[in-house]
Amino acid sequence: MKNLAAVPLAGVAGHEMSVFDKPGKGGEWLPKKEQIAPVYKGSAPVSLCIRSGHLVFLSGIGGWYEHRRAEPGDIKVQIASALTDMKNQLEQAGTSMANVLKVHMTVVDPNNNIGPLNEVYQTFFPDPKPARSYTGCTADLMGRDGILVQIDCVAYID
Repeated sequence: MKNLAAVPLAGVAGHEMSVFDKPGKGGEWLPKKEQIAPVYKGSAPVSLCIRSGHLVFLSGIGGWYEHRRAEPGDIKVQIASALTDMKNQLEQAGTSMANVLKVHMTVVDPNNNIGPLNEVYQTFFPDPKPARSYTGCTADLMGRDGILVQIDCVAYID
């Protein structure tokens, strides 16, 4: 195994500045963090959407919210709801589902839910689809009764 401490970081030696890493006033480095959506007003102290330079980071979006729909619905209903919320937040931030680079989901009972989830998921993203990962869990670990999926993403702004 190589000793990685001796390997120089890519781009460090002879690095020329680009529009993405130019220093700001006083020598601080840009891009900085900009809150796009308001801070979540629930129990968690998180921002819903943060922009940094050309990147947008969306917090986890649940598949069911009582104030939007009386019944939780199945995984297809929940992933469509979560992805619609994601689409709306991305558009508010100035980007789109076509610019999503990475998606992560937490899915209740993935052995039974990933197949139906994928049927709906694939209709929301044009090709090439974003990189994606998921974590499986049990319903009691989702933080609220009824939620089958939570999804977050990283996207870019043209």
